[in-house]
Amino acid sequence: MDTISRKEQIITISAKLFRQKGFEAASMRDIAAELGIEAASLYSHIKSKDEILETICFRMADELIKAIDEVNDVYFNAEEKLATAIKNHVKIVTGDLDSSTVFLREWRRLPAGKLAEFVKLRNKYEDGFMQILINGENENVFDAPDKKFAVLTILSAVNWITEWYSPKGNMTPDEIAEHLYRFITTGLRVKAITG
Repeated sequence: MDTISRKEQIITISAKLFRQKGFEAASMRDIAAELGIEAASLYSHIKSKDEILETICFRMADELIKAIDEVNDVYFNAEEKLATAIKNHVKIVTGDLDSSTVFLREWRRLPAGKLAEFVKLRNKYEDGFMQILINGENENVFDAPDKKFAVLTILSAVNWITEWYSPKGNMTPDEIAEHLYRFITTGLRVKAITG
C-alpha cells in the first residue's frame, strides 16, 4: 500500500478510536493494533498522535468553511442561505461521524499554536452564519437582537447531531436539516404586526 493511502487509513482508524475512547485514552499502539501493524511502523507515515488530530480537525474546519463561503458567495435570500447552510453542515457532519465527533469534542487538545489557528477558523465559520442573520434582518425576515447567541444556538443544534444520528435511523440527513431549519427559523422570524 502506498504512503498516501496508508496515511489515510491511519487517519480513518484513528478518528474511529478517538471517537470511541477519547483522544487522550487512545494510544499509537491501539491505532497500530487496529491496523495490524507494529506501532513503530506508524511513524514512517505519521509524526505523532497530535498530527492525526490536527489533520482531522483542520480538514473538517476547511470543509465547513468552504461550504459556508459558497452559500454566502451565491446570491440567495437569507432564508435560502440559512436553509442551505444548515443542510450543508448536517451533510458534512453525518458524512463522517467519527471525524466530526472528534472535531467537535477534541479540538481543545490541539497543541497551543494549532489551537489558536483552529479557533480563528471556528470564528470565521461563525461569522459566515452571522452574515446570513444580518442579511435576514436587512431583508426584514429575521429578528435576532443578539446575533452571537443566535449563531451559537444554531451551531449547538446542528452539532448535537453527532450524539444521536444513525445512518440506520428514521430520518435522512436532508430530513434532519429540514426539521432543524424549521425549528430554528421559528425563533428567528420577524413577527407580523397586527392592527
